[in-house]
Amino acid sequence: MILGLSHNAQWVLLSTLILGTAAGIIGCFAYWKRQSLMSDALSHAALPGVICGFAILGVKNLPVMIAGAAASALFGALLIHWIRSSSRVKEDAAMGIILSVFFGLGVMLLTFVNRMAGASQSGLDSFIFGQAASMVSKDVWLMAGLALLVLFISMIAFKEWKLFLFDAAFAKGLGLSSRWMNSLYMFSLVLVIVIGIQAVGVILMAALLITPAVSARYWTNSFKGMMILSALFGGGAGVIGTLLSAYGKGWPTGPFIVIAAASLFVVSLALGVRKGLLVMGIQQYRQRKLLNKPSVHQRGALERGNSA
Repeated sequence: MILGLSHNAQWVLLSTLILGTAAGIIGCFAYWKRQSLMSDALSHAALPGVICGFAILGVKNLPVMIAGAAASALFGALLIHWIRSSSRVKEDAAMGIILSVFFGLGVMLLTFVNRMAGASQSGLDSFIFGQAASMVSKDVWLMAGLALLVLFISMIAFKEWKLFLFDAAFAKGLGLSSRWMNSLYMFSLVLVIVIGIQAVGVILMAALLITPAVSARYWTNSFKGMMILSALFGGGAGVIGTLLSAYGKGWPTGPFIVIAAASLFVVSLALGVRKGLLVMGIQQYRQRKLLNKPSVHQRGALERGNSA
């Protein structure tokens, strides 16, 4: 056994490592598109689809529930776009509306479905806050395969992503379809969300997407470097949170993963070499020292005044 972990805990560790890595990379795209709230809205919008996926079969079937979550999240994304384009409601307000309405609908459906025979033992409540310990090897293989698909999409189209995120007009001039790239971005974002809600939960999934990317921003100005660091931070948070949960004997995995990601953010905020508080403080101190230091002409004038 690895690090004294049980066989099931090793599967969970593998899944959270891959999930955190994929979430860190897609989180960079959401960060540069200034759509941090979009991940939160879509993760909440996935809950009704999970419940409907269970209600259709009457048993817990992860592929069907993931398909339902993806359909529900994509429908939420379409509604956000429709509200923004057909009214004066701004995008952040549209996201807030969809987040609240879909999550409320999901909780309402959960209340009805829990009255079905066997639903109380299905673990549907775990999709709200996450319960990685309930995953088995079959679930892990499915999650890992989808997460690797997201990583493949991110790496194979790296140049296109850079153009799309930083200079959309130039990308359009080169013939890169913004509609196609937006669709690919939304597909990748939804895919990461739906494969992570069982481990982290719909409420905490947004934190796993955004926190590693924000942390990485404090260490580099390079987009490629930021993606690598964000992937490392996300995967590291998944591993640390899972280990703490496993050794804690029953502690929830999702919250510990988010706490680990938040701890990495605090370290980055304080010690980051680009925009960290410590570095910024040292730079400001040096600038004040230079401003207060008399120039050569000022020193010469002072010396002439003293000699006179």
